[in-house]
Amino acid sequence: MKILKRILLVLAIAFILLVVVNYPKLNIIAGYSAKNTSSSVFLAERTLALTDSTDNNFGEVSFAYDEINEEGKFASSSVFGLLTRKAVHREGLGSVLITDDFDLTKKPLKPKRSFVSDTVAYPYGNGAQKDTLFTNVDYDALNKAVDGIFNDESHTRAVVVIYKDQIVAEQYKEGFTKDSRILGWSMTKSIMSTVYGILEHQGKQNVQDQAPIESWQNDDRKNITIHNLLQMNSGLEWDEDYGSISDVTKMLFLEKDMTLAQEIKPLKHETNASWNYSSGTSNLLSGILRKQFSSHQAYLDYWYTDFIDKVGMNSMVIETDMNGTYVGSSYAWGTARDWGKFGLLYLHKGNWNGEQLFAPDWVNYVTTPTPTSNGRYGAQFWLNANGRLPDVPKNMFYADGFQGQRVYILPDQDLVVVRFGLKNYDENTFLKGIITSIK
Repeated sequence: MKILKRILLVLAIAFILLVVVNYPKLNIIAGYSAKNTSSSVFLAERTLALTDSTDNNFGEVSFAYDEINEEGKFASSSVFGLLTRKAVHREGLGSVLITDDFDLTKKPLKPKRSFVSDTVAYPYGNGAQKDTLFTNVDYDALNKAVDGIFNDESHTRAVVVIYKDQIVAEQYKEGFTKDSRILGWSMTKSIMSTVYGILEHQGKQNVQDQAPIESWQNDDRKNITIHNLLQMNSGLEWDEDYGSISDVTKMLFLEKDMTLAQEIKPLKHETNASWNYSSGTSNLLSGILRKQFSSHQAYLDYWYTDFIDKVGMNSMVIETDMNGTYVGSSYAWGTARDWGKFGLLYLHKGNWNGEQLFAPDWVNYVTTPTPTSNGRYGAQFWLNANGRLPDVPKNMFYADGFQGQRVYILPDQDLVVVRFGLKNYDENTFLKGIITSIK
């Protein structure tokens, strides 16, 4: 009996130690699952069953047990019953992970929205387009290229191909339609960058200015410019590892104010000579934007009034952190068609239906390769300048998100291609097939 008791004691101690050591990781896993579940169910209007079987069914996240509360509009996730995280949905703001001290009775400010006509044809409205057949498009070859990535391996959910402002191919996985909101993940960085371009065009911002961060003014970080941050070339320390407890996972799933995660980091490398991909930098940039406005309401409104709704991307919602700042690194939701409008805005060099939202030179700016990025990265956009995709023009640039979310802009071909899914895929073959289908 004594031996059995000792064995049980050892096992109990081992279990406690295991929990203590892994508690931070369990916290992040439950946080990811709760946040994703709340957004998927209440913002994207998917079922809990679909969310659990697809979006949350990978790696250690699959260990989380998810529940939703329809009346309270929140999701709860636990891992082995050891801890529970909660995310709550707010109309107009999306979902946010909350802590126990979060005041659910306080009504948050939300952005004011305007909507384009459902009778005006896409892309300038949300209405149906006139049937248009381009004689130089091989539609059989085009559809074959699109069909090629709708398979169980790539888990593609949506593809929209836009040629000369016309949708020439469009396909959705079962359960998804043209009205389905889908998370862009890091494509949100390109949205956030565009806000800077619009402010710059309006004469309200100069990206060459030093970053207005008070805590940096007494050390070498004071020399970092907004331009350095947009190019992710600040030299600041940052660990962008999603498979571990890292800077980025702690920021997204533990922090109330995501703008601070990068701000507190020291310089690790020389500024403008050390490209390092950092979601913390993008959220710091969102925080800098917030300080440019006289009120929180003005900050919330601007992204929509001067950009998102002006382009008619009416399905799009940018979620905030607990502090009310847009999560500029990761949390923009929208339909594939609305993400296509975003691509068209860049294809038309900032001109939207006759109104110049940002200067044509802004396109040159975001597509100028960041020093030491080997031609892969510009100002919150990814590039093909180094020919990574060998059968795709080198001046193609794109918004890029986790699991292969993409908005490709191909200026020479007058093309925008949108793809959403749950896994990466053969981009070169996919785009080559689309390009060669147009003579």
